[in-house]
Amino acid sequence: MGTQLRVGFEDIVESSRELWTVQTAGAGPRGSLPLTGEMLLEWSSGDLFGLTQNAGMGWDPRELTRPQFLMLSTQGGVRAPDGHPIALGYHTGHWEVGLLMQAAAAELKRLECLPFAAFVSDPCDGRTQGTTGMMDSLPYRNDAAMVFRRLIRSLPTRQGVLGIATCDKGLPAMMMALAAMRDLPCVLVPGGVTLPPKDGEDAGRVQSLGARFAQGEVTLERAAELGCRACGTPGGGCQFLGTAATSQVVGEALGLSLPHSALAPSGQPIWLDMATRSARAMAALRSRGLKGRDIVTDASVRNAMVVHAAFGGSTNLLLHIPAIAHAAGLRRPTVEEWVEINRRVPRLVDALPNGPQNHPTVRVFLAGGVPEVMLHLRRAGLLDLDVLTVSGDTLGRVLDWWEASDRRRALREELRAHDGVDPDQVIMSPDGARRAGLTSTVTFPRGNLAPEGSVIKSTAIDPTVVDADGVYRKRGPARVFTRERDAIAAIKSRGPERLKPGDILVLICRGPLGAGMEEIYQITSALRHLSYGKEIAVVTDARFSGVSTGACIGHVGPEALAGGPIGKVLEGDVVEGTLKPSSDTASHLYIYRHRPDINGIVHTHSPYATAFAAVGRPIPVYLTAMADEFGGPIPCAGFALIGGEEIGQQVVEHIGDSPAVLLKNHGVFTVGKSARHAVKAAVMVEPVAMPSSPACSAAKGSVPSSPRQPCASASTRSCGGVRLYSSLPKRSAGVAS
Repeated sequence: MGTQLRVGFEDIVESSRELWTVQTAGAGPRGSLPLTGEMLLEWSSGDLFGLTQNAGMGWDPRELTRPQFLMLSTQGGVRAPDGHPIALGYHTGHWEVGLLMQAAAAELKRLECLPFAAFVSDPCDGRTQGTTGMMDSLPYRNDAAMVFRRLIRSLPTRQGVLGIATCDKGLPAMMMALAAMRDLPCVLVPGGVTLPPKDGEDAGRVQSLGARFAQGEVTLERAAELGCRACGTPGGGCQFLGTAATSQVVGEALGLSLPHSALAPSGQPIWLDMATRSARAMAALRSRGLKGRDIVTDASVRNAMVVHAAFGGSTNLLLHIPAIAHAAGLRRPTVEEWVEINRRVPRLVDALPNGPQNHPTVRVFLAGGVPEVMLHLRRAGLLDLDVLTVSGDTLGRVLDWWEASDRRRALREELRAHDGVDPDQVIMSPDGARRAGLTSTVTFPRGNLAPEGSVIKSTAIDPTVVDADGVYRKRGPARVFTRERDAIAAIKSRGPERLKPGDILVLICRGPLGAGMEEIYQITSALRHLSYGKEIAVVTDARFSGVSTGACIGHVGPEALAGGPIGKVLEGDVVEGTLKPSSDTASHLYIYRHRPDINGIVHTHSPYATAFAAVGRPIPVYLTAMADEFGGPIPCAGFALIGGEEIGQQVVEHIGDSPAVLLKNHGVFTVGKSARHAVKAAVMVEPVAMPSSPACSAAKGSVPSSPRQPCASASTRSCGGVRLYSSLPKRSAGVAS
């Protein structure tokens, strides 16, 4: 509040005397309602009163029996007709969508329909990064989807729904609501993108200004200039392929939006035209009797997953696409399906933030957008072409039109003429993408740190830290944080507590149970844009902004507060990641613990047991492979194994003189008696089909803290054909852990 503002009591409670003249009755609308005797006899009082309300708001009563259509949007702020702000919204993404509403409403009126409009505004994930507002980000999506659905049901006379939305959570919420309307024609209008500044940085990069200033990589004056002009135009989602842009792409790939509607530049005539044609499409769907259940199907969901992979889309869509499918009453995609698609589908799009040239999203639109990518996918046989779209025709027919269209040729030429960019270098063929070094989008590493898996947008790892064989390998000391603010303080620090190149930033307790699974983009953006940030990896049970890049492994499961191993990582533990895009079996995430009394590495969560559970290999075979890797006996803290004595002897041959416990049907066999390998953790592998025994019964739900002493504090989880019982000890005085 301005320091000069002085407001007294009278200024608040008093008003001008001229305002005290109050009118007590009004003439009301002219004319009469178009009622019939049948309507009065058969219609509910609510439907009849709705006509009264419609006339009361000023619509010509003679037109009130026209087909009614509901338009929903995430509009925010109060915008004057000339575009100046009367009251600000939360972000540019919802600032101009009211213009799309006006264009669509005008077309519906021209088609002799009756348009209604309702609004549920949305937050800005960029605005809430690093604040408590981020705790409401993901929950907002579900709440908004519920309110959208209630608004649809609250207008019982609507015959179709047009949804207009732009950004990270408002657009997925809108898609969930539209997908749930199985018996109504529904069309999605994406809110488009803002343009990049002619001289400046994009809206993703400027979010790292604080970290770069702290490290002396940008001046105060330059930071102020860059932060001011990052948004080249006042409306639309950010200029990069983050969650907002990816959601627009997915909406079109689902068939919910008209072809070549995603990523249109906000405020321009081609953007307004999209809203006009979308209203026309909704009316046509109604006249043909096509409904939501005809558009959003299992096949269209799979198409959306394929297009997501081809674009290099945000990992947040791994949360949103299953939610959309669930809202539609369809089968939710499995992790195995995501893995299979990302192995088969090449990334074809070069856009911010994935690189290599980092084209803004408006260039992706001009290069052909979603239908151009789909042309390549069609040639590769990766799409179901028989699915219906809101155009009223099949995807195959849409792509035939696009390939021969004047629109395609003109816009691709526009990109060449305006920016001097070859559209085939923005949206590439599979061979072109391979030559440019583009890799598949998402990888799902597993290992003893993420036994239930994790997620990384592997295509966005800086290629300069990837080995010549295409594999990213990282081993470094863990820097463990439980609060995002402490992690970002370490990134900004220049003191001894600062993060250093080679460190592994481990942020725990930020999953769904801990913090609502917040985004941590202020961390990943800082590391992306600091000169040395590519040398630091991130491992967390939180999630990332769609614009996050680099070696950032999120969604680690189980999360820390669910008893996951990530919650037991200690400062200085060694974390190792091996990431090979398109190969999840070659991508691992392990935690080791250094022991000063052992010349080697201690496997505190026994990677061999996790791997055995995942791939079903015989234990001795896998131990042989590990022995070869280490060049000799495997240094380990100790193993506990339920099995026969014969297998146990084979195990001992490979783990050298480390202690191990074999629990047989009756009795305990202890092998290996080296005092220098004090047991600090153990993993018990129990074949599910094994008959129960006193030893097994005593062990279930517990884990040995030493070879002979059970511990009742272990967590139990199911993994393939075995159960793993895992525990890490607390530090104890005089004993290295």
